[in-house]
Amino acid sequence: MTTERYLEEWRTAELITAEQHALLVALVRKQRFSIFLELNALLYIGVVAVAAGIGWTLREHFARAGDVAVIVTLTAGFAACLWYCFSRGLPYSTSQVAAPTYAFDYVLYLGCLIFAAEVAYVEYRYQLLGVDWHYDLLASAALYLWLAYRFDNRFVLSLALSTLAGWFGVKFSGATFLAGSLRDIAVAYGVAVGGAGAVLRQLGIKPHFYESYLHVAANAILFGLASETLNRPNPWSLALLVIASGLVIERGVRFRRFAFVVYGALYGYVGVSAQALDVLHGETRVLVYFAVSAVMVVAGLIVVARQFGREE
Repeated sequence: MTTERYLEEWRTAELITAEQHALLVALVRKQRFSIFLELNALLYIGVVAVAAGIGWTLREHFARAGDVAVIVTLTAGFAACLWYCFSRGLPYSTSQVAAPTYAFDYVLYLGCLIFAAEVAYVEYRYQLLGVDWHYDLLASAALYLWLAYRFDNRFVLSLALSTLAGWFGVKFSGATFLAGSLRDIAVAYGVAVGGAGAVLRQLGIKPHFYESYLHVAANAILFGLASETLNRPNPWSLALLVIASGLVIERGVRFRRFAFVVYGALYGYVGVSAQALDVLHGETRVLVYFAVSAVMVVAGLIVVARQFGREE
């Protein structure tokens, strides 16, 4: 029996999906297949590694190099990335715009990371804003947001929203209307981001960015609710988390976005586990709980993932 025959029997028995069958048959027949995702992952890892290397170099050798050399080098790197993007970028459009070159999005992302390193270095060395240093985060988030929309870059959009989250947390940590709690700040930020994404989509401004806003909003809201169950376990905080997690899972299943199913399952599991640990006593019971519950969560996610694969 040939390998292709085995693969056909496995597909018929639903041991492998149709997509897996097609990929394996292509390998057996030595056909060409796409490595687009793998190349993108390598490029992303490479950009992050370069940025991490820049940060490490600054930390270890800034005293020897001198402030002027460090600032000039970082400014030149940021300017070079911007020049590359502006010289090759397509005109702005409110709809989706394809990257003109394969490395375009990653060059812009690298430039933004270099800018972040430069801002952090300048503030660390000269403390220009003093106690108001968090406005560096706000200004950086505004720049990243503009670049993300100008060049249609989701990497930079995620960087903008995460930087804005940092400013939001620092700025409103002492606000009385948010009670200063991590839960209230995170939930308020998540609602604000989700609302902003919905408004921009309604206005027709980069509507394909809406899902990125939802990813950030869902994580922020679920993180805030989960943090409450960890800090002060009680039935009310757990109930809010379970409801929110269930809603995120339901939306993920309905609109076929498996990432949201994972978000809801993991954050909900954290909250339920925090409540369980507050009730369970004895190492044996705790170990049994985690052994059984973790297997159930993973199995459930695998079932949902396989269902998504079969339907597609």
